[in-house]
Amino acid sequence: MGHCFEETLVEQCAPTLAGLKPASLFRWQGAAPFLHWAKKLAPYGIAIRILKAQAGACLICLYRAGWLRQILAEPSNQAFLQRHGYQTGQGCGSLLEQLSRRLEVGFPHEIGLFLGYPLEDVEGFIQNQGRNYTACGCWKVYGDPHAAQERFDCYRRCTALCRERFR
Repeated sequence: MGHCFEETLVEQCAPTLAGLKPASLFRWQGAAPFLHWAKKLAPYGIAIRILKAQAGACLICLYRAGWLRQILAEPSNQAFLQRHGYQTGQGCGSLLEQLSRRLEVGFPHEIGLFLGYPLEDVEGFIQNQGRNYTACGCWKVYGDPHAAQERFDCYRRCTALCRERFR
């Protein structure tokens, strides 16, 4: 897959489009029909945002705005983001803008929180520098490997089903 924007969108964002995951991230080379899809998906509570653009490629975040807003507003997540230098209390859009600025100089590991990864896994990844994980799938797991594996399997089934329906 990956020949057209829509195909890539389905392949990389199926769990978010289906309402199983708050956000997905993908890279797109070239001009994307960004505004078209932003308008089409907005009535469903789904937003698209370019987090980084460089040399004709974009790093795009597709997200369920209400769900992401809820995740980022949780006190434990707010405290985590504050510890990592984010100005909290200004809303989801501001936090995404801060994340976008951080992507200009590197790849901040706290991005996992924005993608719906459990906080204990994001913190575990940072503390362990990507080592000593209990399971690995869509992300490295530092908490319950069985619960994470169930989520990974659910995401894989969803992607396969959406891919088939798209074709």
